[in-house]
Amino acid sequence: MALLERVSTLVRANLNDLIDKAEHPEKMIKQVIIDMHNQLLQVKTQVAIAIADQHLLEKKRKENEDKVAEWMRKAELAVDKKHDDLARVALERTESYRDLTEGFAQQVVDQKAQVENLKTALRQLDQKLTEAQAKADLLIAQHRRARAVGKASDAKMAGGNGSSAAFDRMKRKVAHADALSQAKSELAADDVEGRLAALEKEDKIEQLLVEMKAKRGA
Repeated sequence: MALLERVSTLVRANLNDLIDKAEHPEKMIKQVIIDMHNQLLQVKTQVAIAIADQHLLEKKRKENEDKVAEWMRKAELAVDKKHDDLARVALERTESYRDLTEGFAQQVVDQKAQVENLKTALRQLDQKLTEAQAKADLLIAQHRRARAVGKASDAKMAGGNGSSAAFDRMKRKVAHADALSQAKSELAADDVEGRLAALEKEDKIEQLLVEMKAKRGA
């Protein structure tokens, strides 16, 4: 029946795989548990109905067995009383009720098998539901943790790339500043040397002037 097929599908379901494949794992696991609850209630109802039907079939079988015995006694009475025609009718009734008894007996066997199938499905689904409820919080927590770790890793990578880029930019700025400072220092050094050279030149000129004056007796 369709109900047992749905139950079988739920029982076979791998919760871990469902969560891994689901777009929204938390919603999915909650929905699976709701589905299991609903199917469990339906199976319980079907088990109760099947058991009630089994009792009814057993009652019908017993009633027909009693009819077989009753008409057999009537046939025997008719034979004892030398009423063969009545005996024949009674025996016909006996066989008719015996056929019915056998039919109901077979239905009882089939119904018992159906009840056992439903009871087995009920136990399996109840066990699966207990498992799902026990795992739900754990699986959801694992998923949340994995998602958080993933986000943290993404943020770390993004931050690492950003920090690296910023560090590179800072290094370039520092290097540029150093180069500029060095250039200024070199320019400043060149200026001092120039001034000193100018002073030396002035001093030399003064010395030459003195020497020239001395030579000329001035």
